[in-house]
Amino acid sequence: MRQVTTLGALPENTPCAVELDGTRILLLRDGGEVRAFSAACPHAGAPLEQGAVCDGRLVCPWHKAMFDIRDGALLEPPALQPLRRYPVRVEGDAVLVSSSPLVAAVPAAAPDPRVMVVVGAGAAGAAGAAALREFGFNGRLVVVGDEPGEPFDRTALSKFVLEGGMTPEEAAPLWPEGFAERERIERLHDTVTAIDRNTRTLTLAAGGSLACHAVLLAPGSLPRPLDVPGGNGPNVCLLRTRADASAILAGLSGSSSGRPRVVVVGGSFIGLEAASALRQRDLPVTVVSPQAVPFEPVLGWRIAAMLRRLHEANGVVFRGRARVAAIEAGHVRLENGERIPADLVLAGVGVRPATEFAAGLGLAEDGGLDTDAGMRVADGIFAAGDSARFPFGDGRIRVEHWRVAQQHARVAARNMLGGNARFEQPPFFWTYHYGRRIEVHGHAASFDRVEIEGDLDAQDFVGRIIRGDALVGLVGCNRDTELAGMALQVPAHP
Repeated sequence: MRQVTTLGALPENTPCAVELDGTRILLLRDGGEVRAFSAACPHAGAPLEQGAVCDGRLVCPWHKAMFDIRDGALLEPPALQPLRRYPVRVEGDAVLVSSSPLVAAVPAAAPDPRVMVVVGAGAAGAAGAAALREFGFNGRLVVVGDEPGEPFDRTALSKFVLEGGMTPEEAAPLWPEGFAERERIERLHDTVTAIDRNTRTLTLAAGGSLACHAVLLAPGSLPRPLDVPGGNGPNVCLLRTRADASAILAGLSGSSSGRPRVVVVGGSFIGLEAASALRQRDLPVTVVSPQAVPFEPVLGWRIAAMLRRLHEANGVVFRGRARVAAIEAGHVRLENGERIPADLVLAGVGVRPATEFAAGLGLAEDGGLDTDAGMRVADGIFAAGDSARFPFGDGRIRVEHWRVAQQHARVAARNMLGGNARFEQPPFFWTYHYGRRIEVHGHAASFDRVEIEGDLDAQDFVGRIIRGDALVGLVGCNRDTELAGMALQVPAHP
């Protein structure tokens, strides 16, 4: 062990990074005790010294993963693994650390005859399978999903793949290399076509069936196609899978135009992220949206208007309060008769739960699966992610956010193993435009005002979303540490 700092130089409950033998190590002081952890978030490598300590939790500055400051245990995703711990000793005022991480002893587990199945290999499915092993399940664990490859960060497609920063195949995996093998997770590339509520038996498209003790339904959602003449034409693309992203890139490179013209239909977050990414390639982009200012119901008018100005300053042309009448050869025709030249059309008009196989469980009007606060649909059957309609306030909602899907899955995993966990966290998501990450905490169905501190047009601000006199949400940009420290102030049910 070597001295890396002094006790007096470490402020209490303030993360501090040091380097030892080429390894960045995070130090946290609690009175006379110092703990040492890996300094990069396991999710995306965020520098945890820029995070905050709140209520015994270390909060990641970028995507708000949370870890227990006592032992580095994972408390909230999007990280799916705990922090590595390092030996540390305090001698007088000297803080000594070893660069060799502690290796926890894993007691031998008794054989478990149970079978657990996860339907879906997206964010929720990957988190659910990882959590089942983390929480001690030692039996057979099967993840069923028809998309090729291992679970990956789907959000990278609209944020980084379309701009050319990576190929679709380079989108980051959600599990570290070799994780499925080490954790004995069976990956079944197939589609579930039906589920028997009473026996928890899944019918598979390739033939055969799979019975289980408990099942987590995390099938995600499917993009809605354009319901207009020509909406399924060869130049109309959706964006959900690696194959979708590859098709968009092929359409751009195969265009006869030197700078293919793109029309994004819909003012969704994925649509606007795609517009941002395509402008990085210097392509002409027009956004057609029924709203004059996209995202106003979520961000408030001032922040939404700033985001539109940011896009316009980067060359995006908006057609607000407009609807598409048809996709025709070489252009998009609007209901007002205007024709917008288009070599490629990207539809971003929302998604629907991919739950047709679960019709026997009873689907809500929007295709969602009603759950209780423990994400339970029926005895031994749980749902997570885009397909789950969970209790919120006086009713139920579906939230189509990546981190929420993972939180659902961790709650469900606890309860699949006999626990009594409840989903009671405020929703959180982030969106990425022209190098700026805007994060939103909470889900306020309505609010009175957004109190803004900072410079909106410099994209350097915190906005407090207020109803009456109560804080019901947060939105901010370029305030990573500040927002990490405020994350736990947002109520779960505003």
